[in-house]
Amino acid sequence: MKIKLNLFFVLIITLISYSCKDDEEDSIIFVDTDRGEQQIIDDAKLVEYLQSHYYNSQVLSLMSNPTIADVIITKLSEGQNVPSGHTLLMDDVQFDFCTYQNTEYKFYFLEINQGGGSESPHISDDVRVVYSGNDEDGNVFDSTITPVDLDLVNLVPGWSSVLTKFKVSPNDPIANPDGTVSYTDYGIGVMFLPSGLSYFSGSAPGLSPFANLIFKFELYQFEVNDHDSDGVPSYLEDVDGNGFVSNIVEDNTDGDELSNFLDVDDDGDGVLTINEDLEPDTDLEVDSDGDGDPTNDIGDGDPTNDDTDGDGIPNYLDTDDNGSKLDDEDGDGIPDYIDNN
Repeated sequence: MKIKLNLFFVLIITLISYSCKDDEEDSIIFVDTDRGEQQIIDDAKLVEYLQSHYYNSQVLSLMSNPTIADVIITKLSEGQNVPSGHTLLMDDVQFDFCTYQNTEYKFYFLEINQGGGSESPHISDDVRVVYSGNDEDGNVFDSTITPVDLDLVNLVPGWSSVLTKFKVSPNDPIANPDGTVSYTDYGIGVMFLPSGLSYFSGSAPGLSPFANLIFKFELYQFEVNDHDSDGVPSYLEDVDGNGFVSNIVEDNTDGDELSNFLDVDDDGDGVLTINEDLEPDTDLEVDSDGDGDPTNDIGDGDPTNDDTDGDGIPNYLDTDDNGSKLDDEDGDGIPDYIDNN
């Protein structure tokens, strides 16, 4: 999927394009520019777009389960008024701000249906969606017609800022005779992203550098991600709380080469994060340590609630707390670090 290109992947493609295919039309181009200055330009263009395009609001409001194919966005002709039953995008979109790459970004989104479920995806979860992406000229550069599972961490940054504002379907998928499945009352909307929350200066084939992007989407389901399998959901490893987990500086407790959501030892104390879970296990049915006795397991599966020295910093982020649940010298089932005997 083109929206899954991260900067590293784009850089690899760029090097190949420049060394082997300098004259190809779809070579990816990079242009250096200041993010803050570009955001001012991008926002002005987005506002112009939203003030000059309308959508079929009345038709959509009468549909029980509209799809992205039903969302029709049309450009106003010169001197034209918004037709009856339609709404100017600027009159219905919502906006919010986020900070990415030390730059404050304003983004816009149109809510067709927030979704009838009780939960929203987190910033680093897997999401099941159908989507279509185009530039401001209406050129579609990426789309899917069947549900796909995508990792929000691997998508252009604006996706995590928008999809976390919508809810999933409240119902299990419905099996269709042709082998496909259907969903009801799912989140559906359109996001309008500045280039800084899209590809910025690195463009995909069919797109220009610094292109503002528009994505229609249907949000069906989500699944919480733990990318490094350390027992801490990835969305909780957003150390600086800016809504993104991959900042190599702010989201990196031990200052190594890995952001916490990819680091199995977040505080660099030599003890794996998952082994700094020292709370007694409250699940008396699952035998976590495989010794045949499910009642004596150590660790409740959540390293975030363990703070042995009581300093307010969980063990897995505290170099002063380096006990491991695997250390049990006297064999009494209690880790040495919290064993008073």
